[in-house]
Amino acid sequence: MAGCRGSLCCCCRWCCCCGERETRTPEELTILGETQEEEDEILPRKDYESLDYDRCINDPYLEVLETMDNKKGRRYEAVKWMMVFAIGVCTGLVGLFVDFFVRLFTQLKFGVVQASVEECSQKGCLALSLLELLGFNLTFVFFASLLVLIEPVAAGSGIPEIKCYLNGVKVPGIVRLRTLLCKVFGVLFSVAGGLFVGKEGPMIHSGAVVGAGLPQFQSISLRKIQFNFPYFRSDRDKRDFVSAGAAAGVAAAFGAPIGGTLFSLEEGSSFWNQGLTWKVLFCSMSATFTLNFFRSGIQFGSWGSFQLPGLLNFGEFKVTSEEVNSSIKTFFCPNETYNDMATLFFNPQESGILQLFHQDSTFSPITLALFFVLYFMLACWTYGISVPSGLFVPSLLCGAAFGRLVANVLKSYIGLGHIYSGTFALIGAAAFLGGVVRMTISLTVILIESTNEISYGLPIMITLMVAKWTGDFFNKGIYDIHVGLRGVPLLEWETKVEMDKLRASDVMEPNLTYVYPHTRIQSLVSILRTTVHHAFPVVTENRGNEKEFMKGNQLISNNIKYKKCSILTRAGEQRRRSQSMKSYPSSELRNVCDEHVTSEDPGEKEDLLQQMLERRYTPYPNLYPDQSPSEDWTMEERFRPLTFHGLILRSQLVTLLVRGVCYSESQSSASQPRLSYAEMAEDYPRYPDIHDLDLTLLNPRMIVDVTPYMNPAPFTVSPNTHVSQVFNLFRTMGLRHLPVVNAVGEIVGVITRHNLTHEFLQARLRQHYQSL
Repeated sequence: MAGCRGSLCCCCRWCCCCGERETRTPEELTILGETQEEEDEILPRKDYESLDYDRCINDPYLEVLETMDNKKGRRYEAVKWMMVFAIGVCTGLVGLFVDFFVRLFTQLKFGVVQASVEECSQKGCLALSLLELLGFNLTFVFFASLLVLIEPVAAGSGIPEIKCYLNGVKVPGIVRLRTLLCKVFGVLFSVAGGLFVGKEGPMIHSGAVVGAGLPQFQSISLRKIQFNFPYFRSDRDKRDFVSAGAAAGVAAAFGAPIGGTLFSLEEGSSFWNQGLTWKVLFCSMSATFTLNFFRSGIQFGSWGSFQLPGLLNFGEFKVTSEEVNSSIKTFFCPNETYNDMATLFFNPQESGILQLFHQDSTFSPITLALFFVLYFMLACWTYGISVPSGLFVPSLLCGAAFGRLVANVLKSYIGLGHIYSGTFALIGAAAFLGGVVRMTISLTVILIESTNEISYGLPIMITLMVAKWTGDFFNKGIYDIHVGLRGVPLLEWETKVEMDKLRASDVMEPNLTYVYPHTRIQSLVSILRTTVHHAFPVVTENRGNEKEFMKGNQLISNNIKYKKCSILTRAGEQRRRSQSMKSYPSSELRNVCDEHVTSEDPGEKEDLLQQMLERRYTPYPNLYPDQSPSEDWTMEERFRPLTFHGLILRSQLVTLLVRGVCYSESQSSASQPRLSYAEMAEDYPRYPDIHDLDLTLLNPRMIVDVTPYMNPAPFTVSPNTHVSQVFNLFRTMGLRHLPVVNAVGEIVGVITRHNLTHEFLQARLRQHYQSL
């Protein structure tokens, strides 16, 4: 009953608090740090982790640099070039595998059904032919959907996820070996099953997975197969290889190595240099060469002819090839006539595109209009289902049909008989695809390379620009919409001009969770188990600059403003840590944690805060660097100036605890074991989790010296730095955390990717306007 009464009291207090919030003015909400967000607004989720492109130049890394000479540097660069070449070759082979089996299954299906149609057209059993076609399609699609159940990330094209990865966001499971297998087998079953999808889009995802996994020489799906390969054990190297793999996927899909390089550059790679450009282009060339060599040899029996550079080849315009003529269907038509609707529907989608581009014969306007409407509706429906699917080929086919329809109208009703219908089909395909994906530079080069017609460059470019401007007037591109639906904190190329009204102090996170250079194990475990932060500032107390006074509704500490709610939130940090440590195998710590913590009324909290502000200065407790923070600190004691010394990652702290890197109070920090750079990076990319750590093996009174392993000189900004400068530094350098440090070297906040998203900046800008 007492527990029930306590719950009721908590409920009553919560209701009172809610009622009070509803009656506060916008100015009061701004002062208290509370905002009333729109309920229908989709905000980026905070469970996405950023990649760390910045190097952590700590003592283990410096030891590696000391042993590095020109010979080792050249060997490292040579290994990187070999990896890039291997990624291109493997991506080309993946494309060859998909194309071979798609062609095999499609020929099997259409061969059986076409023979049945020809036989049943005379016997009157066409329903049986339709059932055979339905049986093939259902079987293939069932296998495709079954693979997505095994790995849900394999659904769709994967381009939005790879775009996020290149932008610096680590999407869980997106570059795993199991994802690659489900994507490759799923897409060939989807295409062979007659769904209105393409195999070119998933090739980009497949190439990215190859780029991420091949240089690691290990996989979580194949734990027993491991090689001692010490290179490329960082997010920086992995992201470069993912960029190369994505470009190789584009090159293999369209036979466009330059377009693939520009795709990686345009679609999210925030950090780029000349060396990376050469490697990505070399990887794309390798993928195109490999696919062209094997595909031309298998299909034409002429090894070395190099006639098929990509999975989708547009062919030479104004020339009708044998492949175009051989795919014409004559269902239910007399001799020397063909069925134009069957030619478009009863062929692989790539053959339908070639028909619309190169067929001299006329497609009736009714056929084109009906095909465009049906195909467009079914393609829209299909793209949302849970199967591996691409969007490039359906968009090209819809646009080509629409362009050909426009050409037929101009020929039949306006009298422009001299125009070439294939050119209109190409422009329509470019317009449709550009309006869907909103790519400009890379898509222009891809289409030019695919058509092998540089004379079409300017019309294609103008078409894509107009399509993008028209689409942007109404909404975002399909990939950006998918990114928004998933809540991924994607950073655009630059911020809006109005965002410069904000400073770094307006967008930073002031509630810091920090560690000391020498910290007890009990405090480190408490911090790691009660927070989800991936980096922690390493600080010491700065007692010489203590200066606090109250001005209006804000506490001014060393010329840095903090709101009341921030102080209260930060004040409860140690209490939360102590509550989570009840399971720690230390009788001393259990006694501290078992102390009863009563819930305080919001009014009592404000009174306590006011008492703290009105109380005269009292010295801080004597806290030496090798001692752990005390759970008995008051809010005033916790809210002290902190001199910034560096950043240390969660993965580094957990590694230190797992490997027992610590020393006792009776020893000096020099007696602490030292880890090498290889030992620190051995568990990359899946470091151990703090919750899997056996706490019975740790002595909570032992001390960890984190200074050799922290990054002593990360990028920092001043609190007065404009948001545009902060954004450019963060995005260009591929940062994960950006400390905000004042003029006297005290850390006042941290900026992460979530503090620079468009939605977060818009919310802070609204608060800025309300506070004026």
